[in-house]
Amino acid sequence: MKNIFDIVIDKVNEFKNPTCVGLDPDISKIPNHIKQKNLDIYGNTRKAVGKCFVEFNKGIIDATKDVVGVYKPQMAFYESYGVEGIQAFIDTVQYLKSLNKIVIEDAKRNDIGNTALSYAKSHLGEIELINSTERIYDVDLITINGYLGSDGIKPFVEISNKFNKGAFVLAKTSNKSSVDIQDTISIYKNKNIKHYLMMMEFIKKWGEGTEGSNGYICLGAVIGTTFPKDAKIIREKFPECFFLVPGYGIQGGKAEDIISCFNANGTGAIISSSRQISFAYQDIKYNEKEYGLAAREVTIQMRDDIRSVLYGNKLWI
Repeated sequence: MKNIFDIVIDKVNEFKNPTCVGLDPDISKIPNHIKQKNLDIYGNTRKAVGKCFVEFNKGIIDATKDVVGVYKPQMAFYESYGVEGIQAFIDTVQYLKSLNKIVIEDAKRNDIGNTALSYAKSHLGEIELINSTERIYDVDLITINGYLGSDGIKPFVEISNKFNKGAFVLAKTSNKSSVDIQDTISIYKNKNIKHYLMMMEFIKKWGEGTEGSNGYICLGAVIGTTFPKDAKIIREKFPECFFLVPGYGIQGGKAEDIISCFNANGTGAIISSSRQISFAYQDIKYNEKEYGLAAREVTIQMRDDIRSVLYGNKLWI
């Protein structure tokens, strides 16, 4: 039986591209012609910003839709504008789904019991109306925090099983200060173990019984490419866990650093890049009205960079 990561693998194979385009709109960096257009229509309002986000995102998506099959909007950029921003998020997701894309929501949600279940229902499943149910966000995957233990994870597993969705649990993240907690020593099964490895043990345990046809459980892990030695250790110990890998590009991660995130058959990881793609027009030869072409160029460069390493190591078939 296929689970969400079998579907992700199919999408990666369709495009021969294990990368992910992040959609993190920043109104200060959106091209002026988009801002002026929506300012004229909606005034200096949050609605105007939301409309800018959707138009900008569609430009990025349309320019890259034949190159990549997975996209990752970061909810914080949308939520910060209230209802109008959240509507922009929903509109963006619906547009991606109309193009049959995989959508990863970067939200890092976490709570326990009914609260966690509410998060899982609204983002991955369906919420109850008075006489029916409705899907709101309907993303395919969401990032979550496992710090509260199984009480905060089981609801996401339950909803993932019901709607064939999934989640990425934070384990070894790409930010520099992650070592302050994730590299500390904990005790697990009477052994000293780094905290990120203990978290991986729990992710494996929480996902038992959800394996798909490719052997991956429905719970993946966020593993930063900025710590390639740690990623290698994690991959070797946890082949059944799919990785979401941030840190490529601006944060310093290189293609050769991500090889250890893949299993021997070339599957098991999605490599993410956001700002480097979305705002590429500010750094290369295109003008702001060609921001989509700039994003496309950088997306192709990223794809080819990573594919060259995978081919070179005979991981890609």
